[in-house]
Amino acid sequence: MRIGELARRSGLSRDTLRFYERQGLIASRPGTEATNSYRDYPEEALITLDQIADAQAAGMSIADLAMLMGQLQAADPDGFDGEAFLDARIAEVEARITRAERFLESLRQARAALAATPVLR
Repeated sequence: MRIGELARRSGLSRDTLRFYERQGLIASRPGTEATNSYRDYPEEALITLDQIADAQAAGMSIADLAMLMGQLQAADPDGFDGEAFLDARIAEVEARITRAERFLESLRQARAALAATPVLR
């Protein structure tokens, strides 16, 4: 699929898709028509884009994602401790979840307190 269709189906801008491609997060290949310079993206790019969005929502940076994906795809990943990298990211996400759950409980308590307070008119 061409970038316009990928943008429409993913809800992302063409600029964002080009940025992700420059960062090595998604890939395209030359189109089949020799008369233009269009690029084609595989259907799997939509799945990758969903995973990128999930990772970002969990607090992972594009730089970390690019490093991780680059190392996982590298033929010689020497010098990269993937397990330690992932352990650190897991710990960060778990900490965010803990903080979010604590904040969610505060919101619920505030809502309950508001519901219990009589309205004066």
